[in-house]
Amino acid sequence: MRIIYLGLAVPNMDHYHNMFTELVAEFRDNGHDIMVVAPSYAPNIEGLQIEDGVPVLRVPTMKMFRVGKIQKGLATLLLPYQYKRALKKAKIDLNFDLVMMPTPPITLVTVASWIKRKYGAKMYLVLRDIFPQNAVDLQMMSAKSPVYSYFRKKEKEMYQTSDYIGCMSPGNIAYVKTHNPEQDASKLHLLPNWSPLHPNLEQTEINNIKEQYGLSDKFIVMFGGNIGKPQKMENIVALAKSCAAIKDIFFFIIGGGNEKQHLQQLILEEKLDNVEVKDYLTREEYFKVLQIADVGLISLSEDFTIPNIPSKSLVYFNAKVPILASIDVNTDFGPHIEEIGAGLWAEAGKTEVLKEKLMQLYHNPEKRREMGENGYNHFKSSLLVSMAYKNIMSQVNVK
Repeated sequence: MRIIYLGLAVPNMDHYHNMFTELVAEFRDNGHDIMVVAPSYAPNIEGLQIEDGVPVLRVPTMKMFRVGKIQKGLATLLLPYQYKRALKKAKIDLNFDLVMMPTPPITLVTVASWIKRKYGAKMYLVLRDIFPQNAVDLQMMSAKSPVYSYFRKKEKEMYQTSDYIGCMSPGNIAYVKTHNPEQDASKLHLLPNWSPLHPNLEQTEINNIKEQYGLSDKFIVMFGGNIGKPQKMENIVALAKSCAAIKDIFFFIIGGGNEKQHLQQLILEEKLDNVEVKDYLTREEYFKVLQIADVGLISLSEDFTIPNIPSKSLVYFNAKVPILASIDVNTDFGPHIEEIGAGLWAEAGKTEVLKEKLMQLYHNPEKRREMGENGYNHFKSSLLVSMAYKNIMSQVNVK
């Protein structure tokens, strides 16, 4: 099958893979002719090239990450026109069987529609972010603004254009159905997040890493990944402050993002000496360091009205780390981790309840071990990239 993947967050696949490019590689490994269209990652990188055995058309675009709202919005609007121009310039044969695109961004549906009309390709939507509602929830956009109206219309067009829509959770499916009743609900199916399985360290290696970071005598509560408004890091700072008197509990935060400086300022203002913030590590190094954690933290803003499933849970599962989640009441992630026995959760903003859940884990090492194993077994049985590939292929009806 010939597939074109229209992406945004596509690293140089010769050096690094993320969740989406791992799926691309899985299609490649299963014998499909797949190519990727994505922004350039450096000023001198553009045009068609081969990355990890996959043809990738790199397109010069405006900067889209760690920029202001106006620039990001303009860059998002320009993206489909830049992709179409690049495809024409490179003289790409557009006779594809399947167009795949994830969200974000929703504007690439313009390119997908163009290819569908031209050659009758099918379209598979990997629905992750539900935009523009997530921007409204985070007060980055007003639901009464013309900008919202434009993007909401584009969102509906995206659902209409799609032949198949893979949603992160049952809550995601229910949300899309409820808020888009005019759409064909039979397009929707469950496509959980995915990852390859990585080998875990021996206990001796874990102890060595603890010693390396000076944390041998600490109970480590770790957060890794993006530090932005969706993560509402104020809730983690509040938890750390509530635990300040328990001298062996240490909060270890690894990552970066638009709110990192604000997070560091909060830590200074509260004079917390039980929190350390480190820059991003390589994916391999982060997975090793994560295994020293006694608890893995997940934080989502209480303002979300849409069900989000944090992708960072995958690496926690793989590392056998029990999860403590501070999340909104609209996501079904909390009930899910309780159902599989992989962690505990509290409503975001309710620090005392979250601390109580942390104390349950702090005082019960056997419970932590059991939850870590449960998450690991769930990951192996349901969330591998090979399973996501088979799930998609079971839905796609392409001649």
